[in-house]
Amino acid sequence: MDKTGKRPLRVGVAGLGAVGMPVARALDAGIEGLALAGVAASDKARAEKRVADFRAPPPVVDLDALVEMSDVLVEGLPPVHFLDLARPTVEAGKILIPLTVTALLVNMDLVERARETGARIIVPTGAILGLDAVRAAAEGTVEEVVMVTRKPPAGLKTAPFVKEQGLDLDALDAPLKLYEGSVRDAAQKFPANVNVSVALALAGIGPDETRYEIWVDPGIDRNTHTIRVESAETRFEMTIAGVPSVENPATGKLTPLSAIATLKGLVSPLKVGT
Repeated sequence: MDKTGKRPLRVGVAGLGAVGMPVARALDAGIEGLALAGVAASDKARAEKRVADFRAPPPVVDLDALVEMSDVLVEGLPPVHFLDLARPTVEAGKILIPLTVTALLVNMDLVERARETGARIIVPTGAILGLDAVRAAAEGTVEEVVMVTRKPPAGLKTAPFVKEQGLDLDALDAPLKLYEGSVRDAAQKFPANVNVSVALALAGIGPDETRYEIWVDPGIDRNTHTIRVESAETRFEMTIAGVPSVENPATGKLTPLSAIATLKGLVSPLKVGT
């Protein structure tokens, strides 16, 4: 029990990669109102070693057990395993915090099912900015939302689209536009690289109307995203340049911090922002 006499929300972390590990470590260090219930990873033995130095090493369990022991599930899995956690979480009526939102986009039936089971799906802002402003603008009349992403070669070289095209990104000496089109189409071509664009689309006017460009740029060392919104009520443009994670260059270091902030928002007596 916390100092108010309430039981902390039990948080399960699925995946101990560039997002899951920092989130699990923050929970272990202590966040008022939250408790690390357990973790899950494909390599259980390796996961147990990684959490062995925690103040209170959590149990390493399979995904079904993690859902059972948790109130909130943080998803940081490869896209292929997204539903293995998301569906049982929604069926159990619990809170899902997905980071692989490209996978959520092609499984939006989960939202309707959550309406029936009482589950909640809360998408963190992730490695971008301004979703509050976009969400507010979407309550009015939005004319255009455009996002342009520029990443160093290391952040895109494993994308299915890049492999299918046989592109050698390490050989580039100038920026190259890999894609221009809708967010929905981009999510299919870059399932592990464009979660930020899907979050933007879900906050705003949808994945078919939100326009998106992806560039690989050997001249930068940060994942850079620029968002431009035109509406009847406002006009704004925002740019963020996030430091890539060492463990996974496709993921920015801000992403796990965003997940931690989202978790804190579940229990904080003060919430700032729409």
